[in-house]
Amino acid sequence: MPPTFECVVNVSEGRDETVLAALTAAAGPALLDLHRDPDHHRAVLTLAGTPDAVTEAARSLARATVARLDLGAHRGVHPRFGVLDVVPFVPYRPGGSAPSDLSAAAALRDDFARWLAGELGVPSFLYGPLPGGRTRSLPDVRRHAFGAGAEGIAPDFGPPAPDPRAGASAVGARRVLVAYNVWVSSAAVARVVAPQVRRPEVRALGLAVAGRGQVSCNLVDPEGFGPARLYDEVATLVEAAGGAVEGAELVGLVPEVVLAAVPRARRAALGLPDDVTVEARLRREL
Repeated sequence: MPPTFECVVNVSEGRDETVLAALTAAAGPALLDLHRDPDHHRAVLTLAGTPDAVTEAARSLARATVARLDLGAHRGVHPRFGVLDVVPFVPYRPGGSAPSDLSAAAALRDDFARWLAGELGVPSFLYGPLPGGRTRSLPDVRRHAFGAGAEGIAPDFGPPAPDPRAGASAVGARRVLVAYNVWVSSAAVARVVAPQVRRPEVRALGLAVAGRGQVSCNLVDPEGFGPARLYDEVATLVEAAGGAVEGAELVGLVPEVVLAAVPRARRAALGLPDDVTVEARLRREL
């Protein structure tokens, strides 16, 4: 049986229903979930399946995204540097812990980035494991892409400057992560709390979103540091900062093994309904 991969594509569009409908149609049957956010002006499309199915869906989605979106007209809360902003390839083991070997995902990543640059002319930056035992994180790409000096990063494939309409893309090979946001009473409180929850397992930004504060997080080791633990830590820190937690939301899907670690009685309050697992959506597609 062929291995399963996810490809969790982040695009810089979260408002236009017609465009989002075209993007979901382009993704085809490999699409398990669409999460859209008009304030971030961003959508996350979770693809999953065999390597061939995921690659075909990612390429089709890339063509539609580059054809329809213009980064120059984009205004949103979330950081971005391209219309096809982030394209990570993720090895997945349905019902089990996330695989740690990224070699096959890196091969899919490299093929996609080379194709994206050659076919669509989009500068592509790799993140995750690199040749020679090096590694590069997505935050590294965001901070240093197209920069000068020792820390500047040139595209791994494609033109040396951003495309006027499409910008550039970060194409990754990574393990499973969970994107999870906690709403708090003010942006000022969110900005105080976000640096306090950052650690190797948690990336966090404090954002102002629609008049409220949001601690926007990526849990990069969700089996070791999951949504419930993050929520409780944020709640404690927010209270100490004089604010209040006002809810939480999952962005995209969560592995079944991660959801199983959250007590069922807490899931609704944490924004984690039972049908938001990758496995539930895969079964729905069968």
